[in-house]
Order: sequence, then C-alpha cells, then structure tokens
Amino acid sequence: MKLYTEVDPGKSRFGVSYADRILVLGSCFADQIGGKLADAGFQVCVNPFGTLYNPVSVQNALARLSSGIPFAEVECRTMGAGMPLVSSFSHHTAFARETPEAFLTHANEELAKASDFYKNCNRVIITFGTAWCYRFNETGETVSNCLKRLAREFTRYRLEAGMVETLLERMLAGVADKDADKARKVLFTVSPIRHLGDTAHGNQLSKATLLLALEKVCARRADVAEYFPAYEILLDQLRDYRFYADDLVHPSSAAVDIIWEKFQDFALPPGEKEKLLVAEKLHRSSMHRKMHG
Repeated sequence: MKLYTEVDPGKSRFGVSYADRILVLGSCFADQIGGKLADAGFQVCVNPFGTLYNPVSVQNALARLSSGIPFAEVECRTMGAGMPLVSSFSHHTAFARETPEAFLTHANEELAKASDFYKNCNRVIITFGTAWCYRFNETGETVSNCLKRLAREFTRYRLEAGMVETLLERMLAGVADKDADKARKVLFTVSPIRHLGDTAHGNQLSKATLLLALEKVCARRADVAEYFPAYEILLDQLRDYRFYADDLVHPSSAAVDIIWEKFQDFALPPGEKEKLLVAEKLHRSSMHRKMHG
C-alpha cells in the first residue's frame, strides 16, 4: 500500500559534477542546497550578496557579477528599526556594518571574488522564493531587502508571468554569453518555503506565477535551462507536517536531506555518487573533531 505520492524528478540533461564550478543564487532553499554542495566538496559560490527572493533581484545580482562594478557610497543605506548599521538594497542584512566604509570594503571584497568565480563558472543554480517585490518609492528601484526600514517607503507589487519570462530570458542571455560549446547551463528551482506573509492565497499565486514562467522558458531554452522540482517534492511527496520545521513554513532537516538525495539522483553523472558519499563522510568527521576536539 502506497502512503505517499512519489515525485520523480527524472534525470538532468546537464547535471553537475566535481569538474564543474557552480554558482548558487536565490532564496533560503538555495542556501541549504548550496551548503550541501559545499559540504560535499563541490566548487561552489553561494549567494555572494546574501539571500535573494524575487526574479528582479536575481537578475540584478547576475548583472552585477557580470560587470564586476564595485558598489559605491551612493548605494549605501542606513538600516531601520533604530539599528545603527549600513547596508545596501542589493544585500541581505547580514552584510550590514557600522560605517559606509566598512560595508563597502566587505561588500566589494565579496563582489570581486564572486565576479571572478562567476566569469569562470559553467553551472548556475537559481532558486526563486516569490514573485512579490518591493519598490523603493524614492528611486523606483526594486530592492533585494527592505533593511527593516518603514513600510511606507516601499510599494509592494507582484510580477506577472510575462514579466518573469522576460527576466528569465535576460538571465539566460547573460549567463550563456560564452563560446557555444562552453555555455553555462542553468538549473532553476522554486523554493518550497511558503511565504505566508503574502497570505496563503497570495503565496500560491506567487508560486504559480513563477512556475508558469519557468515552464515556458525552460521548454523554449532547453539547450541551456532546465527545472528541478524541489517545490513539488515537498508539497506533494512530503506534504505531512512532520517534514516541516517548528515554524510550519520551512522544510525540516529531514525534508532537506530527502530533497538533496533526489537532487543527487537527478544531477550527478554516473560514478560520482560514491565520491560524494566519501566527501560527506569526511565533512562530518571534520565537524565532529571541531565540536569535540
């Protein structure tokens, strides 16, 4: 008797291997999978601007990595909620520092490293969390993070599927800007993490918008792009709340492990699974020594 719906992701046309250099961008789920790749010994760069949620922010991040143009003082923003820190609308609050100089030094050091990595990578994994965005009213720019500033400074809006398609095409045009035989391949996912701040219905509309756009673009650009069903695995196969964390929104560690295993079966070429298992065992041993040594 079957007690759950099995979601079969199939087999990747491109895959990822230990020979690849992999850039990972996007939501909290990107951090989780990127962390798994790093722990398993892959050459990986994960969210060099911090966590990103919407397609506009991801496209802006890719453009910045491509240009390598350093962040300038005009882009510095003070944080809200009485926090005496400085960051930018392109960064997660983890990048915030006490002065503009300190922020810019850190942000630009990370940008330089990430830009060099990106220009020499051949795989990009992108996870979108939401189609909802926040526009800073003063400048009209869509921000990656509101930096705890007052809500009245921003206008909240949801991208339409057609706009997401346009952004996806821009991303692919940028990442594929190499020799045809060396073109970067892009793996898209939609985060299974629910954004209930958008309301349950708003979250569903947001995820549906992302999925509709990805379906069209991945079919149209099958030469460079494909989709991994992380969202469907959690929402369909692992729909029981025991696979959620205490907040009932994020996947539990067990759920992340199951999705990670399915990702391995989907993406790894034959013969590399054993290498991955050895690398993970070595990582666990090193963590044990740090904790108990």
